[in-house]
This record gives sequence, structure tokens and C-alpha cells, in this order.
Amino acid sequence: MLTDQPVIVYVTTAKIEEARKIAGALLEERLIACGNILPQMESVYRWNGKVEHDAEVVLLLKTTESNVPAIANRIKELHSYDLPCVVSLPISGGNSDFLSWIVNEIEPKPKEN
Repeated sequence: MLTDQPVIVYVTTAKIEEARKIAGALLEERLIACGNILPQMESVYRWNGKVEHDAEVVLLLKTTESNVPAIANRIKELHSYDLPCVVSLPISGGNSDFLSWIVNEIEPKPKEN
């Protein structure tokens, strides 16, 4: 039985190198089990009263709900944007073995002697 619900955190970045840096740091810190980098999309949005069109990179992070605040804070520290997109999406079902893997991967493991 899962005690903490798996979620996907959706993030956009300006460049693939930035997505790799963020995913690598979060993985090293055991805040995520996995990150998927989708290298190209176009975003259309309003910023400072002007409509913008920009190429961006999508980062999908697999984690648990309890890690989302720490992930959001860490992304704010690492991200080049003034206002980075960081949103959490619930996972309503799926392969239960895979969902358990997500939870197990982010739990700190005892250090071996």
C-alpha cells in the first residue's frame, strides 16, 4: 500500500541543458524517481502585457505529493526564469509496480558501511 501518492510535476525550461541540470540535481537529492525531457515545444503566453511565442523544453518529473513543495523551491533556486512553471498533476492509476517504484526510489536508503 502506498503511503504517499505519486504525482507528475510539469516544468518548462528555456534550454535542454537547464532541464538536464534541474532533473540531475533533483534526482541526486532523491526528490524525484525519474525525469523525462521533451526537447521542443512552442509556448504562447502573455508576459508583461505582451503576447510571447517561445521555444521551450518540457520536463516531466515523477515523484510523490509530499516532495512537491521541496521540488518547487529547489526549481526556483536552479531555474533561469523569474516565474518558472512548476505544477503538480495527480496520477489516478496505472501500473502499481511502477507507482511503487516511484515511491521507493525517492525514499532515502540507509547508507552501507
